[in-house]
Amino acid sequence: MAKKVVATLRDKTAGKSFAKVIKAVKSPKTGAYSFKEEMVPMEELQNALKV
Repeated sequence: MAKKVVATLRDKTAGKSFAKVIKAVKSPKTGAYSFKEEMVPMEELQNALKV
């Protein structure tokens, strides 16, 4: 089963806050799942989760 995890990494003194998005991606060749991690600004978080 695929998991989607969002961990908020935020420094209260910094100007921008980021979130670490981890997506499970299924390989079309083998059928195995691999995880893709990326850091996105909080403003773009919803767009990163939709794609």
